[in-house]
Amino acid sequence: MTRYSLAYGHEHKEFELDSNRVLKEVHIAKFPEIVNLKAAILESIYHPIGREPIDKIIKPGQKIAFICNDPTRVANTFDFMPVLVNEMNKLGVKDEDMFVIFALGTHRNMTREEMVEAVGPDVGSRVKLYNSDSKVEEDFQYFGETSRKTPVWFNKKICNVDHIFMTGSIVHHFFCGYGGGRKAILPGVAAMETIRMNHSHMLEEHADIGVLHGNPCYEDQMEAVSMFAKGRSLFLFNCVLDAEHHFLKIFAGDYDLAHQEACKFVDEVYGVDIPETADIVISSCGGYPKDINVYQMQKTMNNAWCAVREGGVVIMVAECIEGSGSKPLEDTCREYDSADKIKALLEKHFAIGVHKAFAVTRLMQKAKFILVSALNSELAKTMEFSGVVDSVPAALKLAEETVGKDYKIIIMPEGGYTVPLVKDKN
Repeated sequence: MTRYSLAYGHEHKEFELDSNRVLKEVHIAKFPEIVNLKAAILESIYHPIGREPIDKIIKPGQKIAFICNDPTRVANTFDFMPVLVNEMNKLGVKDEDMFVIFALGTHRNMTREEMVEAVGPDVGSRVKLYNSDSKVEEDFQYFGETSRKTPVWFNKKICNVDHIFMTGSIVHHFFCGYGGGRKAILPGVAAMETIRMNHSHMLEEHADIGVLHGNPCYEDQMEAVSMFAKGRSLFLFNCVLDAEHHFLKIFAGDYDLAHQEACKFVDEVYGVDIPETADIVISSCGGYPKDINVYQMQKTMNNAWCAVREGGVVIMVAECIEGSGSKPLEDTCREYDSADKIKALLEKHFAIGVHKAFAVTRLMQKAKFILVSALNSELAKTMEFSGVVDSVPAALKLAEETVGKDYKIIIMPEGGYTVPLVKDKN
């Protein structure tokens, strides 16, 4: 027997398995972490990809906006923001001429305490901090319409500065291909209608994980951001982290070229070969904040789905302390009892939250999903989960009702990051 410990919220769930049952334990590829982070940050901005060094770009007295992640996306912003802000000071930019705007997309507003925690107390006490609330229409400026009919509205606060730093981390994304890059702006600081129309393309072919070129969501995002970028200075600062949130590499410079290079590295770090799909997949999101609610957990569900066979079972170890994270998700699942019906609804009128109901339930057309979670069992049943228990052994007992007692398992301790790839398909 082998003992396993999977992240669950701020804690862990422990269990034992017969190692003969385990096909593979899926982990992020081992890369050395950055030892001297400050030096790496400065190296990245003074030797950027596709742009001049930062001291050739920034001039004394200019105004700078930093777009930063909200709590649902780990970027260790508090580690790099003090370095960036201090370096801007050295280049002649005053604290009062810089601010941070948080890329909320359609997520809830952050509290003052959360904003300070995100950037660190030093930066939080020196520069102004703002939420980008997609629902406040008057906060956004119009830039036209993309070729896919997406109206382009971006937060006014980033429209009248000299430079915009697009910060954040990069992982795979289940329909935009990859996070990072242009996503700091769309959906990050875009208006609700802009996000809604862009995300509606998730229903189309090629809107898939690990796909950029030919992906309608990605291409629409790039077109919208390019409309905004004309005559403006955008500077990308994206990092790639491991499961313990250590920095592996930093990519800075042109928001397109640097992002392309980052995505290649993301594939090396997070893409993992598996010998075959398994009867049962046991997956952790990696703990808080990736398992804060069902809305965020779905991304890990999508990764685990890649590793399970048709008719198999996925056991999700996810606390979901904030419940579903979306009232539209809940309401849609209560009213419509299948992914096909939800998809038909979205094809008539795409709505944020409803799209997540489809993203969750469509996965269950291939396999059953059992939760090891604090989620309310009735709510879980509404969203078509096949049960909620408090331990992995209890989940396995429940899974045996579907796959029998002779089964093989794939374990994904870092399921929020890793994307399993069946060898014979590559």
